[in-house]
Amino acid sequence: MAKKNNKNVNMGKTKRSTDDLINDAIAQQNDWLENRREYTRGFLKSLNLFARPSEKKVAESQSTEKQSVENARTRRTGVAAYWFPILCAIFVVLMAVWVAFIRDSRPAHVVVVPAVPEPVVQEVKRDAVPTFDIVRIEKNGGLVIAGRWVPHQNISIVVNGKIVATERTDYAGEFVYAPVNSYKPGNYTISLLGTNPEVKSEDKVFVYISEHGYKNSVSLLMTKDGSTLLQMPAMLQDGDLSVSKIDYLDTGRIVVTGDALPRLRVSLALDGKYLGFARVSDHHHFGLGADIGTLESGKEYSLAVRLHDGDGRTVATVTHDFVMPEMTGDDDTFYTVRRGDCLWIIARNFLRRGVLFSIIAERNNIENPDLIFPKQLLQIPTSGKH
Repeated sequence: MAKKNNKNVNMGKTKRSTDDLINDAIAQQNDWLENRREYTRGFLKSLNLFARPSEKKVAESQSTEKQSVENARTRRTGVAAYWFPILCAIFVVLMAVWVAFIRDSRPAHVVVVPAVPEPVVQEVKRDAVPTFDIVRIEKNGGLVIAGRWVPHQNISIVVNGKIVATERTDYAGEFVYAPVNSYKPGNYTISLLGTNPEVKSEDKVFVYISEHGYKNSVSLLMTKDGSTLLQMPAMLQDGDLSVSKIDYLDTGRIVVTGDALPRLRVSLALDGKYLGFARVSDHHHFGLGADIGTLESGKEYSLAVRLHDGDGRTVATVTHDFVMPEMTGDDDTFYTVRRGDCLWIIARNFLRRGVLFSIIAERNNIENPDLIFPKQLLQIPTSGKH
């Protein structure tokens, strides 16, 4: 039993010792925390003391600030009182420097900006008509048309009776038209039409665009006083001038038909003697008749057909040398109608006078003399009698 009690006594002592340790630990912790609090309070007080200015410094700072404010007020009062004279003096000094040094020493550069005149719609004079300056055929078959009319007016370009474009004349009354698309080979008649009001050009330009290119093409200005070649063929090809038929009638008249560049002139000469001229039609055909008298059978003759430009210069010549055969004694000859022919021209070439076309119409049973057809074969009474 005694031994058992001893065990209980030892266990109690052990418990009290553990409590003491816990209490000691808590006390140490509280002391540590208190020390930290004290240290923190002291540190914060030292920081506050360092950041807080002293009363002497505060008084000196206030005094300095007051003095600065008073000085600034004094300065502002002086500047405000004399700002305008000072500004005037500065301006005068700058002007004197510019006049004395800058303006005289620097070379003068004057930039002139041309005034753009406003479009002026002028009243169209009744006697003012559009005119051509140039009509040129380009390498690609295109056209360049230039002319003039009243300034600042619309002008239309008419090709073969149809308006193809409308241009505006400039301040000098000039205009230029150059279509993008080229024209096919053929004949074209060009005129001008002024608008508002409509005024037609008195002159026209005939253009022939050759299949061989622009070097064989023709541009011809046609006026009431005659024609002028604007662009002549620079190079002729075989076939640009050809003679298809020569008729010698027992009346002492010779008729030559052929083909050439349209609207140009062809002349006829026999043994160097000039016999006359004719103009080539728009369809390349020409016919020329002339009285040459009696030709001797078996004698050699030289017939020359020449093609001329607008200035009368010869651009091509076809010479036909022949020996005059025996006359057959026939009173009639035959002619094949070509495109563009009419009985009046046929009668003039063969019968000397165009009014005798009725003789040809009656011989060929033609009811309407104004209606004949290409490749139609006509019988021509060479004696001029029906």
